[in-house]
Amino acid sequence: MSDNTEQPITDILAPGLRVVFCGINPGKSSAHTGFHFAHPGNRFWKTIWQAGFTDLLLKPEQERMLLETRCGITMLVERPTVQANELSASELRDGGKTLIEKIRQHQPLALAVLGKEAFKRAFRQSKVEWGRQAMTIGATEVWVLPNPSGLNRASQQEMVESYKELDVALALRGQ
Repeated sequence: MSDNTEQPITDILAPGLRVVFCGINPGKSSAHTGFHFAHPGNRFWKTIWQAGFTDLLLKPEQERMLLETRCGITMLVERPTVQANELSASELRDGGKTLIEKIRQHQPLALAVLGKEAFKRAFRQSKVEWGRQAMTIGATEVWVLPNPSGLNRASQQEMVESYKELDVALALRGQ
């Protein structure tokens, strides 16, 4: 395929969200289509459906329907790459600062950063465990969940269990 045109990928954000899922950066498939988590090997859509965030298995082109379930999507870095490890530490740190501003503005109940290494680099954390973090952004809880990329070795069951933990925690808060 010689068509290298890249489409803008826009945040899916609104006030009153339960959770904003934060990917690391767009892959080439997402850049080509203009939709988040568009690579056929990416497990994001299947994972959030199996974890209970959506009633239907959405396709990337249906991403705006997430707002109906009070979920949103953003990314740490807007520059598309084949693999996230192509990003520099400064790009991730700058992305972390921008992300904090977005979250302060929208104040979802939770922010779920999808990827431990990216979270460490973006927020200058040395030791990070999966799940809820000690830090908050205003009233927003911060969670670190496995990245749904097909390159991640986590099984589908492990991914769903991690995401389900967040869904249950929000439900226990009455949200």
